[in-house]
Amino acid sequence: MKLSLLVAFVAFSAMGLSPLTASAATGYVAKAVADHSRPADDRKSDTVRKPAEVLAFAGLKPGQSVAEYLPGGGYYTRMLSDVVGPSGKVYALETTTWGKENVENTKSALKGLSNVELSLAPLGQFNLPAKVDVFWTTDNYHDLHVPKYANVDIAEFNKHVFDSLKSGGIYLIVDHAAATGSGTKDSPTLHRIDKDAVVKGVTAAGFKLVGESNALHNAADDHTQKVFGMHFKTDQFILKFRKS
Repeated sequence: MKLSLLVAFVAFSAMGLSPLTASAATGYVAKAVADHSRPADDRKSDTVRKPAEVLAFAGLKPGQSVAEYLPGGGYYTRMLSDVVGPSGKVYALETTTWGKENVENTKSALKGLSNVELSLAPLGQFNLPAKVDVFWTTDNYHDLHVPKYANVDIAEFNKHVFDSLKSGGIYLIVDHAAATGSGTKDSPTLHRIDKDAVVKGVTAAGFKLVGESNALHNAADDHTQKVFGMHFKTDQFILKFRKS
């Protein structure tokens, strides 16, 4: 085995991925991340956001359908669109709660992505025309616990996600970690959430936790700072749940 392949094998094995998944990650995932049509600012963020690792861990494949909750500026939307390809579908589920400027920003980010469909609803709500293979949300799950945005019934939201997934479907959550045991109390102020609170809430809806990646773990983050201005250098958890 060549050294470069051995290094790749070890890296992906450390993330709990099989050699087959690692191979796929160097194929359509790597191609999506390397796409030069992605905005320069997005590509500059790759060093800290590590999209190749996150996408590979999620296990998204060409031809699948994915619902991305709160796509914002489309950082992941473009790559999700590339990965699922022309035979796949991405439903960009954006909120109207954060105002017209946010909606227009999302619309602008999605231009030219023919397999992406935008859907708008108040925070904590979403509509899908069909069940999907993957429900994806990055660094926004904590916002569902911010009362000034909306009084979201998180149990109802997670149940809606469960019902919107196909059998065996994946619920992928990435978010900024709060201190262990803090629950959701730091969500309105620091925009963080305790990982255990997420696991408890999601599994209560019927999901099974099937994987966790430390790709975005940052031991230097003491969990006491607001995430704004940290440029994604926070300690983040990546959780993968499956609908049985």
